[in-house]
Amino acid sequence: MSTLADPKIPEGAPQGDALEAAVEAFGAAGIQMPRLDAEVMLSSITGRDRSNLIASPETTLTPGESRSFATAVRRRLRREPVAYILGSKGFRYIDLIVDPRVLIPRPESEMLVELALELKPKTVLEIGTGSGAIGLAVADELPECTVLGTDISADAIAVANANALTLGLDDRVEFMVASLPESGEFDLILANLPYVAEGEGLAPEIRGWEPDVAVFGGKTGYEVFEEVLGELESGDIETKAIGLEIGHGQGEVICGLVENAGFSDVTLWPDLAGIGRVVVGHSGPPESAS
Repeated sequence: MSTLADPKIPEGAPQGDALEAAVEAFGAAGIQMPRLDAEVMLSSITGRDRSNLIASPETTLTPGESRSFATAVRRRLRREPVAYILGSKGFRYIDLIVDPRVLIPRPESEMLVELALELKPKTVLEIGTGSGAIGLAVADELPECTVLGTDISADAIAVANANALTLGLDDRVEFMVASLPESGEFDLILANLPYVAEGEGLAPEIRGWEPDVAVFGGKTGYEVFEEVLGELESGDIETKAIGLEIGHGQGEVICGLVENAGFSDVTLWPDLAGIGRVVVGHSGPPESAS
């Protein structure tokens, strides 16, 4: 029997047995999607797709694969996210380097990329870029677009720069350590700012592993939005449109903040579950584009 401390994955085990041992251990630990996590990790370690794991359970693991999988399982039992264990995360059509220096990209953030695809900007400012996921995906899908990404975390910018180089997008995507640039004209501003209120209950994978600076948005969860929108309103940055990813139930307040910052035609875009997820606002074009 597997235990939380010892998932019992011997060297040279059939991959089906190794998979079941991991699933059992994950289930006992209360991990939400034990089979999916086990399959994704074993697939990454072996280089065989998940359908092969299911169709050919008798295939034996090499000693190296057995050891790597056992190590990965132990890390997952400590509630380390799968993306950090594997060191990468898929987002849209790109694969990103991720580690505990950056927030793991979520599917909801793809809505910001979809906004860019609708508006077709030539210049984008992404605030709070983290791994660079949103800005890099926009550049990947809009070949004529240039992107500037900012983040107050130098560690995050290091990851974003590594991703830009790996993806070959560093000629059109630039990152800088800052809240905002001092000035600039952009067709579109995008941001997935920290929006979780302090003290809010979170899964151990988030609270124990992801960077607090990328998760928590102050006592109410609105403070970072207020700060950034205030800087945009008072600063020397011009834009035609803005898109902000928000948390559940924050739509009314953040729509108001965006309107107060001088944007018009403010709308709330729902995600596939019908939850208001992205606030979109518009303004006049930069003077140089008039």
